[in-house]
Amino acid sequence: MAPAAASQHQATTVAPPSGRKVVDEVSGWLRVMDDGSIDRTWTGPPEALPLMQPVQPFAVPRDGHTLHDLPGEPSLRVYLPEVAAGSAGSLPVIVQLHGGGFCISHPSWVLYHHFYARLACALPAVVVTAELPLAPEHRMPAQLDAGIDVLRRLRSIAMCDEGALDEPAAELLRQAADVSRVFLVGDSSGGNLVHLVAARVGEDGADAWAPLRVAGGVPIHPGFMRATRSKSELEETPDSVFFTLDMLDKFMAMALPEGATKDHPYTCPMGPNAPPLESVPLPPMLVAVAEKDLIRDTNLEYCDALRAAGKEVQVLINRGMSHSFYLNKFAVDMDPATGERAQELIDAIKSFVARH
Repeated sequence: MAPAAASQHQATTVAPPSGRKVVDEVSGWLRVMDDGSIDRTWTGPPEALPLMQPVQPFAVPRDGHTLHDLPGEPSLRVYLPEVAAGSAGSLPVIVQLHGGGFCISHPSWVLYHHFYARLACALPAVVVTAELPLAPEHRMPAQLDAGIDVLRRLRSIAMCDEGALDEPAAELLRQAADVSRVFLVGDSSGGNLVHLVAARVGEDGADAWAPLRVAGGVPIHPGFMRATRSKSELEETPDSVFFTLDMLDKFMAMALPEGATKDHPYTCPMGPNAPPLESVPLPPMLVAVAEKDLIRDTNLEYCDALRAAGKEVQVLINRGMSHSFYLNKFAVDMDPATGERAQELIDAIKSFVARH
């Protein structure tokens, strides 16, 4: 999880223009200025900056895949493993909905790239990531609507006749992807979107989306919470700048509809303000829960509520890990325990996709 520079999609440490005053701040990540503008320049530890740099697309295979950008509404980024060249529409599709508390981050950054490039090659699968609108400029449900638009664009590409697409990358996507096996994957607030987008598609019915089918969802450390603090929020000590109670509280205040609390269905789908989960049409779910996550308890409450509602749910506990640990490329590469847990996560997603 990391901030986006407003126009260039990369974090910098440039100070805001003089004359403006900060009226609200999420330390390190985001500042609200007195003129209503939002400054997402990075003011935290400089050693985190490399994780926030954008990765440029490349059409010549590198590390087993190619990377393509598809501008549009919404803009997409597509990872194609080398095996896609001979797949003839047989590869499942991972649609990644990025986190950042609905307020920060961009899918082109190193922190996402290193994981989703690896996932595309490991499964193998086509991975489609999307640029989502950010709060507070765009409060929820703007991000939910964008998630639906990602699927609509994917369906539109899949239904095109051969040669009808102007973008070469879109044609490559059309040729490789099996849109009857779409899996939604999201980290943190993106995990909330996995639930919400899957529910919206389910409510529409299979005929409305055919040939596209959401075959499963993978919320990773989803941003589920309640207005009252959980035991893990009170007892767990955050071990990095990537997730703190201050971030949690302020981002939700900026992102949820005006006047809403964290008991809103967007953040508490297992609560009394949300539709009963028994009535919500959801695909099978694989939920990853970090053992040291501040919101571990409400993540587990969500899993228990799915089970009680008769939903198919598998839970993966990331032992000894904190929120979004697998996005920290430095830790994954250099710390054996973090690397092992990241591999377990990839293996679990691979197994889940293979079964559905």
